[in-house]
Order: sequence, then structure tokens, then C-alpha cells
Amino acid sequence: MEESCRRALKLGLPAIAFTEHADFVQAFEKQHPVDLDGYLDCVERCRAAFPGLRILTGVELGEPHWFPHRTSAVLAAGRLDRVLGSVHCLKIDGEPVDMSQGPLTPERAPTLLRDYLRETLALVESGQPFGILAHLDYPKRYWPHDKLSYREADYEEEYRAVLSAAARREAVLEVNTTRGMEQARGLCPGPVVLGWWREVGGRAVSFGSDAHDPSKVAAGFKEAARLVEASGFKPAKEPTDFWRR
Repeated sequence: MEESCRRALKLGLPAIAFTEHADFVQAFEKQHPVDLDGYLDCVERCRAAFPGLRILTGVELGEPHWFPHRTSAVLAAGRLDRVLGSVHCLKIDGEPVDMSQGPLTPERAPTLLRDYLRETLALVESGQPFGILAHLDYPKRYWPHDKLSYREADYEEEYRAVLSAAARREAVLEVNTTRGMEQARGLCPGPVVLGWWREVGGRAVSFGSDAHDPSKVAAGFKEAARLVEASGFKPAKEPTDFWRR
């Protein structure tokens, strides 16, 4: 976290948000429940060490609609500036499978993406207490792009259902740059979906680099900001606020 703060200052960022993962599915090593007390202690140490940087707290809730009691316990442990909701996993043959773990073969990918978007709709409609919908089309990162084109228009009905539900609950849509990965794979979502977000009444957008490494803090933000502005969302006067219509 300290190295990420140094990187943020070097880039001239006014603020950084650490949206720590709170994942409760135990199928894979990378998923884990957050130690919120330890996390908040680290944030306070960073705030003391970097007084010129505004440091926001946050958590990314993985599949919180599957684990409402554990989600409530995390959120009760301390005040957070940002709460994200996300879906990484689908239940395939009764078992949770992360989309990063290889299920997206050319034969199965279209069906799994539709299922993923329906699961995301279930999250949005669940009433779980998050304000930002994270990386809407997470499977795009792991899509077999070399063998199958990723065309949002093929899944427009499912996308729009999620976006409309998110707009109704006044959620913020995250534009996730996936550590600066090429846009066709890593910009989640891209300009087509951002246009639909505006059309269905979505009013706000946030940015996340999903850095996981200090060197990737804010990677891809310049191009993402250009695309978001072209979609009709404008920067706020307060640099840590969301971009709005």
C-alpha cells in the first residue's frame, strides 16, 4: 500500500482508493475474506506517512448476494468510503467457478457470458448495500478473443437489463482498466456499454485500475477518461467525486 501511495504521488494523483477484496467463495486461493481491522490499520499508517495524498477506504464485495450475513459482518466492522459489488464466479454444475479459471472456451463462452450477466442482474436486484458496480463484463478479460469475437451487441438484452437495474438503484458504474490491459480485453466496460448506460438513465461513472501492484496504479486512466467523457460524463469539481452526466 505504501508503494502504491508513492506511485500515486509520482503520477500527480490527488487521491487513491484501496478497494480491498472481500471474497467468500473458497474455491480458489486468490479469493479470501478481508481482514478489515488490519486493512484499516494499514490505511491509517499510510495516511500518516503521506499527508499530501487523500487516501480513501473501500471494499469490493464478491458475490455478496450469496453471502448476505458475511457481507453484513464485513460492512459493520468499520466505515468505508467506497463499497463495490462484483461477480467473479458462476455456479457451474453446482460448484462456483471463477471466470478467470478457464471455463470460457469458444464453445461455452457465449452461454457463460449470458449466465454471468444474469448473475450480475441478480446481484444488482438483491438489495445488497454497495454503491458501485465493478467490472461489469469481467469475463471479457478471459474471453477467447483469438477464436471468437467479443461483440457487446450480441448480448445487448442482458447488458441492458443489468444497466437498467443499476440505474434504478442509482448505482455508479465502474470503468475498470484492468491494469492498462489492451482495451478490447481489459476495458470493462467499453464505449458501447457506456453509451447504453447513458441511454438507460445511468448518471455516474467511477474509475478503477484494479492495480494489484503499485506499478499499475491508474494504468489506462487517460484513455478511459477520454472515452467516458465522449460518452457524455464530465469530471466533478472535487477530484475524488464520480464523473456525472
